[in-house]
Amino acid sequence: MTELFKREFNALWHSPWQLALISYIPLIGVLALWWLFSAGLPRQLPVAVVDVDNSQISRMLTRQLAANAVIAPQSYANEAQAIEAMRQTQVYAMVVLPYQLKKDLLTAKQPTIDIRYNSQFLLVGKLLSSQLQLSLAEGLTQIGQQRLLLNGANKATVDVSLSPITNQTTALFNRNNNYVGFLVPPILIALWQLLSMLVFVNSLNQELILYQNRYYFPKQIWALIATKILFYSPIMLLHGGFILLWLYHYLGLPAAGALVDLMLAQLAMLMALWLMVLVIFTGMRDSARSVSFCTALFAPAFAFMGITFPVNDMPLLAQWWRLVMPSSHYIDSHVSVISYGVELPHVLGQISNYWGFLLLLPFIVFFANKAKDVPKTDLTSSDVNQEVS
Repeated sequence: MTELFKREFNALWHSPWQLALISYIPLIGVLALWWLFSAGLPRQLPVAVVDVDNSQISRMLTRQLAANAVIAPQSYANEAQAIEAMRQTQVYAMVVLPYQLKKDLLTAKQPTIDIRYNSQFLLVGKLLSSQLQLSLAEGLTQIGQQRLLLNGANKATVDVSLSPITNQTTALFNRNNNYVGFLVPPILIALWQLLSMLVFVNSLNQELILYQNRYYFPKQIWALIATKILFYSPIMLLHGGFILLWLYHYLGLPAAGALVDLMLAQLAMLMALWLMVLVIFTGMRDSARSVSFCTALFAPAFAFMGITFPVNDMPLLAQWWRLVMPSSHYIDSHVSVISYGVELPHVLGQISNYWGFLLLLPFIVFFANKAKDVPKTDLTSSDVNQEVS
């Protein structure tokens, strides 16, 4: 085993790409993704405003939208131009202030203000939907107050008449609505899973022996696999631990539970990931196809975590796809520890959900043994030397 560890270290040392994957690429990726969301909350999102009424009230509502830090209103002459701008992603939403808006408001009619947003951008769309309604509601409330006062209503009862019931929404685990604490952790976990997969696949690709246009494994493949797991698991766990320390110690994001419990969950996630990679690699026995298939499988991991979209509302195929991603199982433990402060027994219970990945072991054994069945008499001397080395 010592010789195999030396062999793995030498292979790593002579592979610039593999060295980059375990050293500076994860650090650059983590810091770059954090920097993208470091503002905490999206601001100055472009919104198309079509003012058909062009009255004092419509201009006041436009100023009310501009006063919101999230919204950056842009004027358009007609609705068709605004719709085209949404299709070109020049704006994320549009507001149409209808004709005779002022007249309808002053005569106690109920005009319709058309609000549309691009739901393809999930978080941006939801944020603009709520902020647009909030800003317009504040402007219309001022108009309602003036109208009631002009009709002789008591000033003390105006607010009660306009808003008899007041709703308050408080985010339990994200009081400041900070997107860093909400989005960055699952995004970094998805990145960490993808990089871990690439590291393991690249290491396994070094063991392929090409013979008569077919790839085979060396006879000591099981010892090599065990060496790679023992060699790369601590390295990738260091990067996983760095993510936790960066977020919840250096940046000071709130964490209700112990980060040590999450390190245990990360280890279980890595073991499940290695099993997934092994069954794909041993089944395909092709470096390019293995990397391509694994990348296609794990690249959309963030979307399937259930952070930005409810899991129960996903199509059935997406829910099955989610089950084969180790990161989807890990994120449950992450949210439980960070938000709810659960302790180790609960985390161990969640880790037991990985038992399904053990069903992959028979397939790995079958594919690996099948790939070792090479007729000895057909091997050339160069093939033998490559296998021994």
